[in-house]
Amino acid sequence: MASSRYSSPENDIFSLDTSLIPPRENKVAGTTNITFDNLLPSTTPLLLHEDLQEGCGGQLWPAGMVLSKYMLTYHKTRSLPGKSIVEIGAGGGLVGLAVALGCEVDSDKPIYITDQVPMFALMQKNIALNNLRGRVRAEVYDWGTPPPASVLAHGEYPDIVLAADCVYFEPAFPLLLSTLEDLIGPSTTCYFCFKKRRKADMRFIRAMMKKFAAEQIQYDGREGDQREGIFLYRVHRR
Repeated sequence: MASSRYSSPENDIFSLDTSLIPPRENKVAGTTNITFDNLLPSTTPLLLHEDLQEGCGGQLWPAGMVLSKYMLTYHKTRSLPGKSIVEIGAGGGLVGLAVALGCEVDSDKPIYITDQVPMFALMQKNIALNNLRGRVRAEVYDWGTPPPASVLAHGEYPDIVLAADCVYFEPAFPLLLSTLEDLIGPSTTCYFCFKKRRKADMRFIRAMMKKFAAEQIQYDGREGDQREGIFLYRVHRR
């Protein structure tokens, strides 16, 4: 693939300071049907209820869409059966629900979607809307605290960690890094997708790359996503 000026978020010289960009208009609470550009059948889309009453995590965020599409395109079959899967900072649970609906996963290993207490009811609502009770479970997980026992089943690290749009609130960056250290074991793969909104976001990425082996993922549509400031990494323990 030809090199691009968008090949690294540090080199995105055309990005704007977000202080110059009007804040995103909040959505009215409601339920959206999502097929991820027909990666899910139109007859069985993902139903995502969005509600900002308990916080900004209650709406759909762009890196969540990118990570969902990546998983549905490149991990639909073969790579996920037998794997334990955890989503952190899930909000309404978009990525974990998309994987449960559109990828081959073990029915006896529930996907855990996790976030703070204010998002718990919304995660549960979206699990129910998609008839995924038993296959997907919501858990309260505050970054920087010990992982829930269900997430580290039998003391074992998860095989797959999903993280989308977790780089947002700068004071939480040390807690997010601590959480990645708690979850990423010797055989864990973390798919980490974020949208660069401000210079401070890159401080977290640099800190993550000091702690872990992280590489940008090649995939169709990558350059277009990077022009929008969205970057997708594969992260492993060193």
